[in-house]
Amino acid sequence: MTTAGRLRKAPENFIDREGVAQVVAEARGGRRGFIRSAFAAAAAGLALPALRAQGVAPADGDPNILQLPEHATGLGQAVATDGYGKPSKHEANVQRRRSPGLTQTPQSSVSFAPLQSLFGIVTPSGLHFERHHQGWWDIDPSKHRFMVNGMVKSPQVFTMDELMRLPAVSRFHFIECGANTGMEWGNVAVPTCQYTHGMLSCSEFTGVPLVSLLEMAGADLANGKFVLAEGGDGSSMTRTIPMSVVKSGEVLVAYGQNGEMLRPENGYPLRLVVPGVQGVSWVKYLRRVEVGDQPYGTKDETVHYIDLMPDGQHRQYTSIQECKSVVTTPSGGQVLLDKGFYSISGLAWSGRSKVKRVDVSVDGGRNWRTARLESPVMSKCLTRFSIDWVWDGKPAIIQSRATDETGYVQPNYRQLRTVRGSRSIYHNNAIQSWLVEENGEVKNVQVG
Repeated sequence: MTTAGRLRKAPENFIDREGVAQVVAEARGGRRGFIRSAFAAAAAGLALPALRAQGVAPADGDPNILQLPEHATGLGQAVATDGYGKPSKHEANVQRRRSPGLTQTPQSSVSFAPLQSLFGIVTPSGLHFERHHQGWWDIDPSKHRFMVNGMVKSPQVFTMDELMRLPAVSRFHFIECGANTGMEWGNVAVPTCQYTHGMLSCSEFTGVPLVSLLEMAGADLANGKFVLAEGGDGSSMTRTIPMSVVKSGEVLVAYGQNGEMLRPENGYPLRLVVPGVQGVSWVKYLRRVEVGDQPYGTKDETVHYIDLMPDGQHRQYTSIQECKSVVTTPSGGQVLLDKGFYSISGLAWSGRSKVKRVDVSVDGGRNWRTARLESPVMSKCLTRFSIDWVWDGKPAIIQSRATDETGYVQPNYRQLRTVRGSRSIYHNNAIQSWLVEENGEVKNVQVG
């Protein structure tokens, strides 16, 4: 019988502003020493308590079994002690995190979801990644208005109450920042899954299809080829969205997330949901949609969120998030404490369709096995996959490769860089590799 192996969690807050600058300098110089030392310093403080907690039971028996704990002998907390439930104090370290050196100001920055600590496909609202351009606000919904104008017969202004009286739908979708994994374009830059892929989350969103609101305003859906979505925060975030996407019925003017109202950090009281499209188009604090007959070419789609190609030109309006996957366990910063059985688990997604298949390799891509896709498998939604693995204590390189229903296969770094180069920021969907060393440490590497 194969013995199940034990795994130590990844360290948190591995790096500060100075550390990020040094990582970038080391990466450009082709050196990895700092990454190793940063990981080692963060992991050292966790090693002894973890080994004690997971160590072999004493010869006279495990006191956690032989002695009744306090919670088995007395009264617990009263009902509604907390009017809004919160996680256990023992899970306090599972948090979204920011990298202090990534941006100059925390209001125009990003926080990363702890993918390595989550289960299933739904991201708890309190752990959903953030990307703000001017900070977040808690807007009074009674004063918020949503306007529809442009190529329409009757411009409309909706209050929140009016929107929430209309027929609504609820759908599960992922949202991924276009810059997710962007730090890895040129070299290995960060050690854990939270920082390589954590600008990704998945929720059930509730709202009104945008096309329904356009129809109420008498929009010219034949000649109006695009809509402009505008946010209500200080950055006045604006994005052009093709009318063909809107007419599909998938785009929502959403007020609900995971069974409750949106969180302020996620756009309360109103945001746009554009399934499969990069997160910047999911405009938060949504206040206006304008119908037009040509792309609007705003600053957020001409200067930012464009792809620098090898020939020096930029690709514009590259919105779709291509098929992608990542192994979350085992992943960077974690430590395999034993030889034996492990369940390799991860997430796959595609901005075009359902995920059809995920293959997993433990030898750097030489051999592949097809993983199990856990139900439900939905279009433009995260899909959880898993596969059994027995670690023999030798070095291994774990990878996942996703294929969607269109037949698109997730590329490796060599394939992606051949087409896109290595100087971009956005749309890195290359295969992620995790090196398991003989001592069980898991590190971020690039193969291919």
